[in-house]
Amino acid sequence: MNVRLNKTSTFTALRNPVYRKLWFAILLSGTCVAAQDTAATWTMNMLGSSTFLLSLISTVASLPFFLFTLPAGALADMVNRRKLLCFMNLWLAGAAVLLAILGSFQLLNPYVLLFCVFLIGVGFAFHAPAWSASVPDLVTDEELPSAAALGGLQLNVSGIIGPALGGVLLYFLGANWVFAVNALCFVVVILALLQWKGPEAESGFPVENFLESFSTAVRYVRYSPAIQVVLTRNILFAFFISVIPALIPVIGLKELRLRPCSLGLLFTSMGAGSVLSAIFVLPRARKRLRSNTLIVLGNLLVVLVYVLMAFVRQRELFLVVAALRCWMDTFSF
Repeated sequence: MNVRLNKTSTFTALRNPVYRKLWFAILLSGTCVAAQDTAATWTMNMLGSSTFLLSLISTVASLPFFLFTLPAGALADMVNRRKLLCFMNLWLAGAAVLLAILGSFQLLNPYVLLFCVFLIGVGFAFHAPAWSASVPDLVTDEELPSAAALGGLQLNVSGIIGPALGGVLLYFLGANWVFAVNALCFVVVILALLQWKGPEAESGFPVENFLESFSTAVRYVRYSPAIQVVLTRNILFAFFISVIPALIPVIGLKELRLRPCSLGLLFTSMGAGSVLSAIFVLPRARKRLRSNTLIVLGNLLVVLVYVLMAFVRQRELFLVVAALRCWMDTFSF
């Protein structure tokens, strides 16, 4: 029987040759990035860092998204997106190469490592809006739903395979080779981007429009009590949930004394938990429960994870705790 990709298939967009090359290149790169995250965490631990510095890796990696997401979104509308994506992947490759070189010459210390992780975070903060805005230019309207689904699939696959791969590479080759391979994968993305004739930048885009839109949004929130409640709730939840991924590797390395492969499995379990929740748990829960009830359950799950993190010191059970952390994302947003 012949199997064909129809318009409702998740994989429809992959029949587009340009999108297909880019999707596989970004899948490869995302997998290597997840492997590098494992290597960076392991390296920080091997440098004899305190638990505070070890937990700062998560903070420093996320900080650029808080600082630069809005200007990055505006920049994606002002310049040629293909050139911007090429430049940011070159930036990311340079940061990964810097990590590999400094590590090879024994010049890495906790603060240099955090600086390099921050540089990588800056690259992704500017890369993400440009890539999201480029997808509609890459695919047809018929292929767009498939491209959206494939984007989520790419993140999930990378989040599951990458950390485990990173743990294996750490064990056999060491962190510096993981950094070098990650840099090479960014070059693969650049080569794929060069085969795409992207649209030209939108000329004459006034910066004032961005500032006016931002001011309008602020005024809307200021005079909308219901929106203020939702934002406050989300900010509080985001604060407490963001502590967990910073603490999980700390407990794994400092309390459970995990080795490289086990550390990779710890991060992999987080990605697998998110996938299992999104596929099997959340759709059924949404059919039976109201949105507010799901949010309450998500907050109760936060409490449960904190309690389990405090008391569980058995390695296999702690992997389950790490998987539960990702369920909170799907229940609460």
